[in-house]
Amino acid sequence: MADQKKIIIDEDWKSQVEAERAEAAKVKPAATEAPAPTDNDPSESEDPPMPPASFEMLLTTLATEALVALGQVPHPVTGKVQAHRNQAKFLIDTVDVLRQKTAGNLTTGEQQVIDSLLHQMRLVFVHTADAPAK
Repeated sequence: MADQKKIIIDEDWKSQVEAERAEAAKVKPAATEAPAPTDNDPSESEDPPMPPASFEMLLTTLATEALVALGQVPHPVTGKVQAHRNQAKFLIDTVDVLRQKTAGNLTTGEQQVIDSLLHQMRLVFVHTADAPAK
């Protein structure tokens, strides 16, 4: 087990998304704010608030799902680590379709995020190809 290779994933895109999420939370318009939930308000657990929609958030969502499908992250509901390579390939291909279809319409930062993310997901896919099932 000591000679297993560690997969290193660039975490810059995560910090960028977190910074955007924090900035968006500061700028919430007062007219759209919902009243604060009370302790006996079940709606908070049934329908949690979502971050603002953005291209980076879409990419992050797809990448997270791909990492779960590659068995790199436990499933958020079951807590199990299982590899579903066909699902992971589909998600990686979906990000590539987004890259192709948005070519020329992205900011430099968005282009760097999608290129880097796609590269990282492909590396993880290749590195986990021969990994034994957990």
